[in-house]
Amino acid sequence: MKQIPLGVRLRDDATFAGFAPGRNGEVLAALRGPAGAPLWLWGGPGSGKTHLLQAACAAAGDTAAYFPLSRSQALPPEALAGFERCRVLCLDEVDAVAGDLPWERALFRLFNDGADLGTRMIFAAAAPPRAIVWGLDDWRSRAASCVVYQLQDLDDAGRIEALRLRAAQRGLLLPPETAEYLLRRLPRDLRSLLGILDRLDEASLVAQRRLTIPFIRDALEKLSETEP
Repeated sequence: MKQIPLGVRLRDDATFAGFAPGRNGEVLAALRGPAGAPLWLWGGPGSGKTHLLQAACAAAGDTAAYFPLSRSQALPPEALAGFERCRVLCLDEVDAVAGDLPWERALFRLFNDGADLGTRMIFAAAAPPRAIVWGLDDWRSRAASCVVYQLQDLDDAGRIEALRLRAAQRGLLLPPETAEYLLRRLPRDLRSLLGILDRLDEASLVAQRRLTIPFIRDALEKLSETEP
């Protein structure tokens, strides 16, 4: 795989099989299907944008690259040069460079060069391209030409499925009643839920205990005591 900037590594659990689609089945099908027009995914924090971009890279293997633009402040726009030669290029948090004309020009060149080479380009941001205040009209028109998908939040059944998938990737069995217990007692956004599940997994390994409701209740109390 092409060198990923600033030491960013793909998460091992960021795969298509590990994504709970909920109402996002069409998005998942588009990403897993044949290449076509550039795609633009948007949604709020924890909606799965980064997971899907990294999953697309993982599926493409050594011919793909993942580039989070939120870290671009530490890089010159020329850092994008050469990425157009990837078979699959995923650019995350594109709205982080909105209004930065050198970066928008670099994106414009990358988009055009990638289109000429047949690169599959997938973008992600917190908003659709037409709702972002760009400074460069040429880049605004290219961004608006993408096929746009909004990632929908999961309902409770989807959150439980996401927890089950994350647990399975960690070699854990998460009974439905245990997942429901977590939903009732934790913040309902997926990022928080999955983060707590990871910490519970670590606690269960240390204690050599399964993720039963009594163990989770005690572990959550201990975690709350250690938080500032």
